[in-house]
Amino acid sequence: MDARVKTYDDKMQKALDFLLSDYQTIRAGRANPHVLDKLRVDYYGTPTPIQQVGNITVPEARMIQIAPWEKSLIKAIEKAIMASDIGITPSNDGSVIRLMFPELTEERRKELVKDIKKKGEDCKVAVRNIRRDANDAFKKLAKTEVSEDEIKDLEDAVQKLTDKYIKDVDKAIEEKSKEVLTV
Repeated sequence: MDARVKTYDDKMQKALDFLLSDYQTIRAGRANPHVLDKLRVDYYGTPTPIQQVGNITVPEARMIQIAPWEKSLIKAIEKAIMASDIGITPSNDGSVIRLMFPELTEERRKELVKDIKKKGEDCKVAVRNIRRDANDAFKKLAKTEVSEDEIKDLEDAVQKLTDKYIKDVDKAIEEKSKEVLTV
């Protein structure tokens, strides 16, 4: 692959990776520790990821258990969870915090699928914008050192990459939607 095309391949891959990591934070009726990935706890004045202040386990299908390394952090962790958009009220027994995930209603599942599709469309737009940037860069090259045939080949290569990543995004949307809709 041409080095000029490889740059844009890397950018498109990053857009897809971002979408996939975003999809991991969407809860689908079962407990998934990734829903906590974006949460930060005030740890001695520093916003710290929950994963760095306690042990996170999934003892049953619809429960996440957080065992903080310091008991004094229980209130801070609960506060971070309450302030987040997870929508679950934590309960604690003095040493561990438990998050019980309720079954998703049909309506909530449909809302999640809409959100999944919207994020997928945003990713497709990002991929297409990368293609546009690539084509603009190649047109600038045409004014200097590269022949029109080479420019055409570069544009074709970027179009093939774009098609591949759009297909990957569609597949990710389909898989995550299926996962959310499965009861």
